[in-house]
Amino acid sequence: MYVVRSEWNEHYADGKGFRLLSDDERELLTRRVPAPDGGGRALDAGCGTGGLAVFLASAGYQVDAVDFADSALARAREEHGEVPGLRWLALDLEKDDWAELSEEGYDLIALRLVVPFIKDRARILHALGERLRPGGKLLIITPTAGSVPDDQRGIALAEGELALIAAGWERCAREDLDGLAVLTLQGPCHGATRAVERRLPPAGPAMTAACAVVTDATGRVLLGSSRRGHLELPGGKTDGSESFEAAAVRELREETGLVARAEDAHVVAMLADDSRGVPRLSAVVRVTAWSGTLTDPEPEKFADWQWYDPHGLSCLGEVFAPSAQALEVVWPGTVPGLPPVHRYPVASEQPPVPGEPAEAVRRRHRMAQNVIDGGWAPWKRLQEALRTVPRHRFAPEVSLRTAYDDDLAVVTRLDETGRATSSVSAAWLQADMIESLALTPGAWVWEAGSGGYNAELLAHVTGPGGRVVTSDIDEAVVHRARRFLAEAGSGRVTVVHGDAAQGLPDGLVPRGGFDAITITYRCRDIAPAWRDLLADGGRLVLPLDIRGCTRAITLQRDGDVLNARKFTYCGFVAAQGAHAHTTPVVDLLDGELRLSFEDGPARPVDGLEKALRGPRSEIATGVTMGPGFSFETLQLYAATTLPGFCRLSVPAGRETSVAEIAAGSDVPALADGGSLAYLTHVRTRQSEVREERQWEWFVHAFGDQGGILADRLLGTVRSWDQNVRSDGGPTESPVLSVHPAWTPERLLPAGDTVSTPHSRIVVRWPGRDALLPALGDQAAVRTAAGEGA
Repeated sequence: MYVVRSEWNEHYADGKGFRLLSDDERELLTRRVPAPDGGGRALDAGCGTGGLAVFLASAGYQVDAVDFADSALARAREEHGEVPGLRWLALDLEKDDWAELSEEGYDLIALRLVVPFIKDRARILHALGERLRPGGKLLIITPTAGSVPDDQRGIALAEGELALIAAGWERCAREDLDGLAVLTLQGPCHGATRAVERRLPPAGPAMTAACAVVTDATGRVLLGSSRRGHLELPGGKTDGSESFEAAAVRELREETGLVARAEDAHVVAMLADDSRGVPRLSAVVRVTAWSGTLTDPEPEKFADWQWYDPHGLSCLGEVFAPSAQALEVVWPGTVPGLPPVHRYPVASEQPPVPGEPAEAVRRRHRMAQNVIDGGWAPWKRLQEALRTVPRHRFAPEVSLRTAYDDDLAVVTRLDETGRATSSVSAAWLQADMIESLALTPGAWVWEAGSGGYNAELLAHVTGPGGRVVTSDIDEAVVHRARRFLAEAGSGRVTVVHGDAAQGLPDGLVPRGGFDAITITYRCRDIAPAWRDLLADGGRLVLPLDIRGCTRAITLQRDGDVLNARKFTYCGFVAAQGAHAHTTPVVDLLDGELRLSFEDGPARPVDGLEKALRGPRSEIATGVTMGPGFSFETLQLYAATTLPGFCRLSVPAGRETSVAEIAAGSDVPALADGGSLAYLTHVRTRQSEVREERQWEWFVHAFGDQGGILADRLLGTVRSWDQNVRSDGGPTESPVLSVHPAWTPERLLPAGDTVSTPHSRIVVRWPGRDALLPALGDQAAVRTAAGEGA
C-alpha cells in the first residue's frame, strides 16, 4: 500500500488508477445523494482521475475535486477537459491547510476508495463532518476486507472499522454493492466522549500509573486505538522503581516508537480515583519534546495510533478513564461530563510547548487584519500581539474557525443554570480595551477576570520589562489559565485565585500602584480596591453596567476621582462574588412579559396586568434612523436621565401579542402602578435598497397614567435627538466621573447621579447644561477626599 505522495504520483503517472465508477454506483448516488433543489456544493475528497467528481457535477453540484497526487489531477484534466461547476484542487487533506475549500461548507462530501489510506482517519472524518452544511451528507464508498485478497487488505476496511466510522452519527444508511460498502452518514459526526474502565479490574490492593500527553508539530495529541475497544494515551502501570517521568517516556517508546528524555517529561497533576474498588493514582505527564517515527510496536495491544485535534476531544467515543481525565487536565474544557476525580495540580516548571497547524496561522493573521482594519488596534505592538499570540490554544474546545472569528466571544464556562460565567471576549473588543489602557513597554497591569489569552496579549505589548497579574474568583478558571499559559505563554503572567473586588495580596502590587487595570466582567460598581491599587494618572478599563446599559469605559485616576476618557458598547459575563448583583424582576401575563428594575427594588405594579389586556396607545416621536445606525447612547441617555427607569422584555423562547418587542430582547420603559410606557422602533419605510430603509421611534403606553409616562419617554427621545445625536450620524458620549460614595453632594459636579454602594457616578450629557448647575471643582473633591480619609 502506498504511503507517500511520490508513490501515488508514480502510480497515476504510470497510467494506473482504481476501479471506474460503475452504473450501479451511479444509480445509487442518484438515489441516495441527489443535489438539493437549486443546486448544491460537493467535495470529492481523494478524487483520483475524477470520474466521481464529473458525475456529481453533471448531477447539479458545484464540485471541489481534491487529490494530493499532481499526476492524478493532470490526468483528470486531460481526460475530462473543462467541466462547468468543477474545480480541481491539489491538496493533502492530512497535512495541508484547507484554505482553498469552501468556507460555506458542503451539502455532500464523498470519499470513494480513499478512507483505508487515511492515517489519521478519525481526525480527518471529524474535520470533514464539521464542513457539512445542515442536512448535509458524508458518503463513504470502500471495499470491505472480506471482499479482497489478503495481500490487498490495505485497500479495504474491516467490519469493526466501518462500525467505528458510523458510531456517533445521527443517521447511518448502509448498502453493499459488488464488494463495496456504501455508508451515507448524517448528523453529528461523532458521539460524546465517555470515560470507560477496562473489563477486568486491576490486580492488587492499589495501583499507580503514568499517562503521557504528547503533541506533534501541529499541536495534535496522540491517542491509540486499544484492542480493548477504546482510545487511550501512551502510558501504563508503575511499580515504584522509577519516577513517573521515566515511566511515561518508557511507555511512550514501547507503545509508539517515539523517544523522549525524562528531562522533557513534566508531571503536571496527580489524579486519585478507584477502578472497581481498587485505589488508583495516575500521574499526568506532559511530554514537551520527542523524536523518532510513530509506529505500532505492540500490535497485540493497539490497532493503531493517530493524532487528534484538541477541539475534537469532546467527541471521541469511549476513552480509558485515566486518559480522558488527563486530557481534561492539560486542556480544561475539552472533555466535559467526566466522572468525578480528585485532581492535585503539581507546580512543576514546564516549558511552553510549540506547535500549531498552518490554518491557525492563516486565520490568526486574517483575524488580526480585520481588527486592525476596523480601527480597534492602531498600536503596532498590539497589532504584533494579535498576529503572534495563539488564541486557539486558549480556547481549545472550539474549532480554529470559531477561535479566530474576530467578532465572536467564545464561552468557556457555564454555571449550573447554563449561564456563561467565563469567556474569551471578541478579539476587536479585547484590542479596543488594551488600546484604551494606553500602556507603555515595561508597564505593570492587573487583569481581573482571567482566561489566559487577554493576559498574554498584555504581556506581549508590555514586553520583557513588564509584568501582568491576572486573577479570577473561579478556581477552575484559574487552573485553566495556568495550564494554557504554561502551554503557550511567555512566562510573564502571574495567575492568582481570588475575588478582585477585594484587591490583591500586597506582594503582587507594585510600589505606587499598577499602571493600568482592566476588568473583564460586567460590574455595576467600582471597587475601592481598584482605585486604590491604580497609580495616579493610571487607567482603569471596565465593562460598567449603568442601569442595564453596559459600556467598556476607560477611566483615568485623578486623586480619588476617576474621569471617563472613552466609551465602547459591549457585553460581558456578569460579576461573581462581592460584586454579584441580582436585578429585581416582575413577570407579567404568566411570563409573557418581564419588567426589570435596574435601579431596584421592584416597584409596585398593581393593576398593570389588567392594563396590558386593555387598549394600547402609540405615539410617533418623529425621530427616525437608517440602517446600521447605532443608538446605544439613546439607551444610556434614557437610563441615566429618567427617574423610575426600568426595562420591558420578552423572555427568550416566548412570544407576545401585547408588545412589539422581539423575543429575547428588551426596551427602555417606565412603570407606575397600573400604567406602563415603553420605547421601541418600527420600520416605516420598506425598500429593496438597504440605504433607503427607515425606522422610527415610537412610544407605546398602557393604563390611566400611560400618557404621562409616554410624554416623559417622548421628551427623552427628542432631547437625545436634538442634543446628543449628530445629524443622524455619530453620537456624542457624556462626561462621566466616578466619585467615592462618601463624597458630599455639594462637592459633586453637575449632572445626573447614579449611586452605587461604593461610588457616585455623575453623568453629564450635551444639551443638559440649562437644566444642571455648572460643573463642580474637581480639586475641591480631591481635597474633601483627603479630609475624609
